[in-house]
Order: sequence, then structure tokens, then C-alpha cells
Amino acid sequence: MKKIKISLLGKVAIAIGLGILLGQFVPSAVARVFVTFNSLFGNFLSFSIPLIILGLVTPAIGELGKGAGKLLAVTALIAYMSTLFSGFFTFFSSAAVFPQILPEHTTLTALDDPGKQMLTSYFTVGMPPVMDIMTALLLSFVTGLGLSAINGTTLQNGFADFRNIIVKLIEKVIIPLLPLHIFGIFLNITVSGQVASIMSMFVKVIMVIFVLHIVLLLIQFSLAGLIGKRHPLILLKNMLPAYVTALGTQSSAATIPVTLRQALKNGVKETIAVFVVPLCATIHLAGSTMKIVACAMAIMYMLNEPVTLAEYSGFILMLGITMVAAPGVPGGAIMAALGLLESMLGFSETSLALMIALYIAMDSFGTACNVTGDGAIAVVVNRIAPRFTKR
Repeated sequence: MKKIKISLLGKVAIAIGLGILLGQFVPSAVARVFVTFNSLFGNFLSFSIPLIILGLVTPAIGELGKGAGKLLAVTALIAYMSTLFSGFFTFFSSAAVFPQILPEHTTLTALDDPGKQMLTSYFTVGMPPVMDIMTALLLSFVTGLGLSAINGTTLQNGFADFRNIIVKLIEKVIIPLLPLHIFGIFLNITVSGQVASIMSMFVKVIMVIFVLHIVLLLIQFSLAGLIGKRHPLILLKNMLPAYVTALGTQSSAATIPVTLRQALKNGVKETIAVFVVPLCATIHLAGSTMKIVACAMAIMYMLNEPVTLAEYSGFILMLGITMVAAPGVPGGAIMAALGLLESMLGFSETSLALMIALYIAMDSFGTACNVTGDGAIAVVVNRIAPRFTKR
């Protein structure tokens, strides 16, 4: 009998549903068992975040600079600017929309002061991280840039091995336990009596992000069409097979063959396409950035926390760099961003769990937006490449 494989999104959906259902009648003593697990898992996640940053960001930046020429630098800059545009476009759009659809009476008081309404764990175990998050980020940037500037490969290979360990940690420990963690969070929220507000937020945010990512793709391909002197809607239409494939695979890396084929169909030279598409699959995550910024803003609005451009500007700038560390696993981008959410926006353990659940619920749309946007960048680079490849 063939074993049925449930996707991460399916597991998260089941976890949310069971948490809401069982939270209606499960005794508090039983529910606190799962709250205790959440406490332990949350502490372990806090311990792991600096290691995740160090293990993913450092080798990614180091490898990006290996053999870097002008064209690589220009492509990376275009991808980064696209990611930043996505972040700020999402910020201003969400700032205009969310206050209207997430009114103050839906504020999550249970999350704002969980000690008053939510269950507490039976016990907790301290798991202090080896370094704070900002130290891990700075160390990753400095070491990664240093690795890209030197000829030696020993340290780069060492960090590549460390990255493999971190990816295994994410794939074999953190991701499998996430549904149980999310189940415990929603069980506790249901007991607190505020699950209706959260589910209403989920639906509204997902609808807003769906519309925003369509608008973002239209903007990207309008610019690509203007620079590449092609009809933007034809360019976008040709990339739809890559979009649909990414919806199913939830992986930019797995969609590379289709993205490459459709980029060639858009008139991109093969030498440019085989260079740009795999690179952008790693460093261009405009769709993922959009989801993270919008979800973070929604949660802060629901917690009645101030949302300011000054605060989010730094967050978006750092997020654009950190996104290059997103591994090729479902939910990898949110794993890489947890440190920034905690250190720069002050997210608590419960808020981080909600971010993960909300992000994974839209993982396919973000990946599809990422890879489709790669096609727009390929058209732009194809147009400007002669300026940087002349000898």
C-alpha cells in the first residue's frame, strides 16, 4: 500500500484545525502538556537561530563572491533592489490597507499579555544561545565578505559543511516539529478565547498578499518590458509555466529547469539564462520578502504595536541580505528571518510561531512570485549584459 505523503502546508493546516477543535474541550491540565512542549521547543529555536544565521548566511555570501565579475555584481544588485522594492512596496500597501481591515477591536490581548489569559508550561529549561542575533548577523556578514575576497577555500569548505549540518537541523528536527508547535500555540489561543480574531486575520492577510504579489509581478514585468523592449504581458504569460510549477514544488531550486526554459522563450540568450536563473533562485526572494513584511505588520497591528517606517526600513534592508541564506526547503526563508523578527521587531515566541504558520500557509505563492520575477531579471540582464562583457 502506497504511503500518503502530507506536505508541510497540509500538516500545518491539520495542526491549526486540531488545535482549534481540541481547544474547545481539552482539560487545561492536558493542554499544559503541549504548552510545556512549546516552551521547550521555543527555547531550542531561540538557541538555534544564531546558528542558523551563521551557518546559512556566511557560506552564501562567500560563494556569491567566488569568481565574481561585473555581470554577477550587477545581477546581484538588481536582485537585491527588486527584493527591497518588494519590501517597501508591501510596507506602504499594508500600512494603507491593514488599519482598515484589522480594526482595533480585534487586538490580540492574550498575545499582548499572555500571562493573564493563556496557559503556562509546567516547567521550562533554559537554553541560552551561544551569541545574540545581531552578533551572529555581523559575524556572518564580515566572515562571508572575507571569504569572497580571499583565495583560500579551507574555511569556505568548513562553513559549507556547517551549512549542511544546519540544513539537516532544519529539515530533520525543526520542520518536522513545527506542526506540533503550531498545534500547541493554537490550542492555547483557543483556550484564551481569541482564535476567531486570529483566523480572521489569517484570511484577510492571505487575500491582501495574493493581490499584492500579482501587482508586484505586473510592475516587475512592466519594467523588464520597458528595458528589454518587449511587451510585458507577453513576457509574463511566457513565465506562467514556471509560476504554476513553483506552486506545486514550493521550491525555487526545483523549478529552475522550467524557469530556464521559459526565460529562453522570452528571448534571453542561453549564456545569460544559465547564469541568471540559478543565481536568482538563490538571491532573489521578492515574494518571500513580501510575505514576511506583510505578515509581521499584520501581527504587530493585531498586538496594537506601533508600526513605523523607520523601524521597518532597517528590517527590510537587513531582510534583503538575509534572504540569500534561505535554504531549498519549504519554509526556509522564514527560518532565516526569525532572528531579525526577534531582534529588530521584538517578536515573542508566540508571535514567531504565528509568523511561521501564516508564512507557510502562503509558501507556494511566495515561491511562485520569486521564480516568475527571476524571468523579469533575466530579460533585464540580457539587455544590459553587452555593456559589462565587452573586453
